[in-house]
Amino acid sequence: MKESMMNTRKLLTAIAAISLASLVAAGASAEEYQGVLQFSSTASRADVRAQATDVARSADPYAEGASAGVPVAVASLADRASIRAEAVAAAHAGNLYGDGASTSVPSRSATGFARITVRSGA
Repeated sequence: MKESMMNTRKLLTAIAAISLASLVAAGASAEEYQGVLQFSSTASRADVRAQATDVARSADPYAEGASAGVPVAVASLADRASIRAEAVAAAHAGNLYGDGASTSVPSRSATGFARITVRSGA
């Protein structure tokens, strides 16, 4: 029993020594505090304020997406009537990506009855 306790103590002592050595090694690589950096400028307060006002009123060069501002208008080679005709044709073609009942738009005369006939029957 005494031998077992001695072996355990030696083991614990070795583990403590290893952990202490690793802490000392980690502490040796720590950064040193350099103090507060001193900044000196040759620009006057009025110059800095004028530059800040100019930057605040200019566009953000790092903006993306919705915050980028108004997009530049792109000149199109197609006229308005042809674009409208293409849109109408696409709308009448139905949903190319739909499933089941939503794959096509039913026409007005899908029932085969005239509107006036349906109204009079109701």
